Amino acid sequence: MAFTYTGSHTREISFPLGGIGAGCIGLGGDGRLRDWEIYNRPNKGSLNGFSHFAIKAEDDGTVIDTRLLHGDLAGPYSGEPAGSKYSGFGFGPRRENLTGMPHFRSTEFIGEFPFGTVRYIDDTFPGGVELSGFNPFIPLAEDDSSLPAAFFEITVRNTTDRPLTYTVAATVSGPEGGGPTTNTVISDAGSTILTLDGQAEDRDSTSFGGLAIGTPGGPADGVSYQQYWYRGRWFDGLGVYWRDLSSPGLLKNRTYDGPNLTDTVDTATLARSVRIPPGESRAVRFVLSWYFPNCRNYWSEPASECDCGPDGSCCSPSPTWKNFYATRFSDARAVASYAIDRWDRLCARTRAFADALFGSTLPKEVVDAVSANISILKSPTCLRLTDGSFYGFEGCHCNEGCCEGSCTHVWNYAYALPYLFPRLERSMRDLDYQYNMRDDGQMSFRLQLPIGAPRWGFRACVDGQMGGVVKVYREWKINGDTEWLRRLWPSVKRSVDFAWAPTNEDRWDPDRSGVISGRQHHTLDMELFGPNSWLTGFYLAALKAAAQMADVVGDSASADEYRQVFARGKAWMDTELFNGEYYQQRIDLGDRSILESFLHEGDQVLKGGSVVDAYWDAEHDEIKYQIGDGSAIDQVIAQWHANLVGLGEIFDPQQTRSALRAIYKHNYKPSLRAVANPCRTFGLNDESGTIICEWPADRRKPFVPLTYSEETMHGFEYQVACHMIQGGMVAEGLELVRAVRDRYDGENRNPWNEIECGSNYARSMASYALLLAFSGFSVDAPARSMGFDPVFGDSTDFSSFWSVDAAWGTVSVDSSTVALSVTEGRLELSTIELPFLTAQPTGVTVDGERPRDLTCSWDGRRLSFPDPAVIA
Repeated sequence: MAFTYTGSHTREISFPLGGIGAGCIGLGGDGRLRDWEIYNRPNKGSLNGFSHFAIKAEDDGTVIDTRLLHGDLAGPYSGEPAGSKYSGFGFGPRRENLTGMPHFRSTEFIGEFPFGTVRYIDDTFPGGVELSGFNPFIPLAEDDSSLPAAFFEITVRNTTDRPLTYTVAATVSGPEGGGPTTNTVISDAGSTILTLDGQAEDRDSTSFGGLAIGTPGGPADGVSYQQYWYRGRWFDGLGVYWRDLSSPGLLKNRTYDGPNLTDTVDTATLARSVRIPPGESRAVRFVLSWYFPNCRNYWSEPASECDCGPDGSCCSPSPTWKNFYATRFSDARAVASYAIDRWDRLCARTRAFADALFGSTLPKEVVDAVSANISILKSPTCLRLTDGSFYGFEGCHCNEGCCEGSCTHVWNYAYALPYLFPRLERSMRDLDYQYNMRDDGQMSFRLQLPIGAPRWGFRACVDGQMGGVVKVYREWKINGDTEWLRRLWPSVKRSVDFAWAPTNEDRWDPDRSGVISGRQHHTLDMELFGPNSWLTGFYLAALKAAAQMADVVGDSASADEYRQVFARGKAWMDTELFNGEYYQQRIDLGDRSILESFLHEGDQVLKGGSVVDAYWDAEHDEIKYQIGDGSAIDQVIAQWHANLVGLGEIFDPQQTRSALRAIYKHNYKPSLRAVANPCRTFGLNDESGTIICEWPADRRKPFVPLTYSEETMHGFEYQVACHMIQGGMVAEGLELVRAVRDRYDGENRNPWNEIECGSNYARSMASYALLLAFSGFSVDAPARSMGFDPVFGDSTDFSSFWSVDAAWGTVSVDSSTVALSVTEGRLELSTIELPFLTAQPTGVTVDGERPRDLTCSWDGRRLSFPDPAVIA
């Protein structure tokens, strides 16, 4: 199950190739290398000089064709509106696009993340050519999945009737910013690696670093290179390079002893020549690696401890820190050497993951959504700090991260990391509870960098803070480390108790009623006033999770209290907030005194002065930015979380199903053409989508409603679609998923870059939960239990990928057999939950074999093993 894009549907593709927290390079749908986001920040639209791949075909010393591994550049061709003098609009396409050089007529792009393949199409070239790129993506192996490198394999097939020699060339320009580089080549029996090091000598400078391009083998294997392109002016370098490459035989090296005195960027080329008999194929490999080890907080630089000057400048720069890969490697050459030496193993492990995911029986749109959005982990949205801990922006601006701090209320939705790389997810919990907590339990929802910087001083966020408790519970269930839970418990308890703390400025639940009724900051960036199921649901889920964790650590008093508060809140919410069709907010929009009760010195609002200034609409005598009688997309989101992590019932089940039906009826729009959307536009014209909040015709819509009400934000869409599937509304849920993925068709949007508040937006990793929902996956590592309850389609057969802290693999189901296979890791299971089976399975297979000494019992829904079954 791969996804193929042709014609105009390759236009927007930029397929990220890079490591977790290490940056990435985009493989374009036309074969260009774009979006060079390798400098510890986003860099959309960048091309890094003349970096590219090219191919030459020779017949007995006669060159018969030379061209770039590019397809036609999509128009328009007048140039880009932005640009310096003598470039940009009115000067044609950027020269770095190399549109004036011979290239292929068209391309096809085959996406099977983490593998992306460009197929070059042109009948006039004497051969078939494909370029495949990847970066290791191996569940649980977070370090090998964090390499600052892109792996390329170019496969050439000789379609002629005679032997031909093909030369594949990889060209790389020096680091962005221009200037000279020091280019060196080391060739030994195993590989040839060409490095381009920048001129910064201070190893702690953020501009320190370099690039490398490497290939297996040496001169005896057909490897040749040019350490430097011709240093000239005007268009000299590219022109001379093309004559060199188009000449018969191997590349002739060029070196320079002195500095580059021209205004051009130094560029280098590494090539590999192979002779291919007619009808046969050969593959050539290249690794492109980078090394820029020093990070700084460029997005919110703290003032230094000295006084700033009158021009606003400070006497010392902001502190820097090493990114994680700098603790493993000394330079780009070391990265390339590591990658080349371990290519086969890294590729095989990555391919095993891709085969498990794409070989499943999951609906195509589900595999599309899951696979496309795990690519976010390889984007500059994500960082790894010096000790390997994970940190995430919400998304990416063009040139910097967007919305800092591993924002808790956004990353609530992201279900990929905790299952694929659970140690990284746990590191987020560790940092959150260590650095984001006030003594009374109030938590900041944005972690400040560098680590140890003063905590962010804005108010607490209900869904972020309470969602954090649920995530601690989830991580414990995935990893089974009760000692880890004990260490975090005092902080987790304080975060729950903050709901009724006397120092809670927003008075969430001062009476311990189980209902959040005060001032409630949330992921839509403003505050709700008055009870609502969305944020109270988060609170109830946190109480239920906290009660179970309190039992485990021996805090029975807290466990009892949390259960009592939960019971009161659930009963009130199901009775008072359900309107017969869906859950709504209880508030008198005309009561200004609600706002006045929160006026106090030093109050903070995101936009608009005091709380009254920000929220009171004097023209309409109404409180702004509220749900009121509306149908909100997240009204029962807490039940979605609870279903995924095994918490059980938060909302009345029948009312939950009614609410989901209402969201499908009111919020889902088969066509967005008639929707008046004053907000950001993520769906338009005849595209489909599910909006954040809708007010049925017989319900009153506030004059200034809930922020972002008319937007179609994909993470929200995925969670409600997934929840529908959990609740038996499979057709409706899949319709919502298709509505999102149909927008990302490669022509108008990049299939591997779902946007919200910027590119590569973390919330879209809610799509990973679709895999969990369709497989009915459950895990309880402390109890050594795992389970499956698949959603079957037209067939009674089912197969899917799964991953937990200890292992990952596949599960396959037919009418009488359940086969659980471990690809990597080791499982010890005391029970396997299989509630969908109507009779005891006729056999238990472990990695394809039926063990003779494995005994088990069946109670109608689970297999139990007297001695834990070990699967490795």
